[in-house]
Amino acid sequence: MARRERWPVALTVAGSDSGGGAGIQADLKVFQSLQVHGTTAITCLTAQNPAGVTAIEAVSPAFLRAQLDAVFDELPPRAAKTGMLWKAGLVREVVHWWSISQHPPLVVDPVMIATSGAVLLRPDAIAAIRNDLLPLAAIATPNLDEAAHLLGVSLHSLDDLRDAARELHRRHQCAFLVKGGHLKNSADAVDVFWDGRRELLLSTPFIRGVSTHGTGCTYSAAIAAHLARGLRLLPAVQAAKHTITQAIIHSVRIGSHQALRPSAKP
Repeated sequence: MARRERWPVALTVAGSDSGGGAGIQADLKVFQSLQVHGTTAITCLTAQNPAGVTAIEAVSPAFLRAQLDAVFDELPPRAAKTGMLWKAGLVREVVHWWSISQHPPLVVDPVMIATSGAVLLRPDAIAAIRNDLLPLAAIATPNLDEAAHLLGVSLHSLDDLRDAARELHRRHQCAFLVKGGHLKNSADAVDVFWDGRRELLLSTPFIRGVSTHGTGCTYSAAIAAHLARGLRLLPAVQAAKHTITQAIIHSVRIGSHQALRPSAKP
């Protein structure tokens, strides 16, 4: 009998995207591509496609807790990530879970606004993420707009991103990866990593002619997957940068849109 492979487990705590391009669906695709078994704790259902979000239905904090109980009882993950948390009660449930005992490293993707412009985080939840969740994270992965919102300033240049990563770390005491994919007038997609000791600029040329949905989810899920596979934080971030770049390069047409295609291939 052939010897069975053994895969590590990762968890995503996020919203469901009915269009399949972001959220829980994107995270599970990444986990599978990197040979990690994906588990989920769904925070909300969205009626969504690449053009926009038309409706949101959140689960109760008690039901989120039940999902976390079920996963950790039988399939304890080696790493986890959060995505769309929507409201303060759900943020507080995750905070409580990660505060009560030793849990795996947590990647926080502070999802606030969809690519389409839809608001994905209520104002009361922003304070809960700032004050309570980020200090529990191994790393947070805000994009340009999310970092600007967390800091209350505008960011326009690579130097702004570098300063933002340092200031966010100073305030919240976790590592930060501030993503520069939305920087204007830049030939490269540059992300800034800062953990209080080391700065790393992760740069790849912009891939022209590709309009994608779910890049932030895919990137943060890849970090969690690589952590689950045993990489330390900085190598996991570097590997995830490769994962998201390849997912964009090899994106596929779906109807009149494009979808990321994560792959374990180099």
